[in-house]
Amino acid sequence: MKKDKKPDLVVFNEETNSYDAALKPYGTSASSPVIQPLNTATWKNDGIQRVNKKLASEFEEIKQQYSALLEKFKNNEILYNAKYNFEPILGETYFLYKDRKGEAFLSIIAPNQCNFDYQGAFRLNSDKMWEEVETDTDAHGDY
Repeated sequence: MKKDKKPDLVVFNEETNSYDAALKPYGTSASSPVIQPLNTATWKNDGIQRVNKKLASEFEEIKQQYSALLEKFKNNEILYNAKYNFEPILGETYFLYKDRKGEAFLSIIAPNQCNFDYQGAFRLNSDKMWEEVETDTDAHGDY
């Protein structure tokens, strides 16, 4: 037995075997209002600007973290390759200088007590990582 084909204008749901034009979320007749797409360009542009600002901000933070990490790496490389004739004690402040040949050396002598080429003050933390510290001589500049 051949199923009767309904005309295109008739909204018939074959699964439920019923007419359900009134249940559709869209117009089903030729006299129904025209469905027009919304202009989402403004919404998209606003979203793009917000996302770009957020990503640029996060990128800038990561760049700053990278720069700080690179600075720590360079300082540790210099300090571990510097000359010193003692075993540094964790938590103590040491001073980095350059000799006449331009080679780095570490000393317990503060910059205001000598005439060496002062490079900075550093402290060895519990992770055996050198951290740059500001000392009274750094803040007052009287070395």
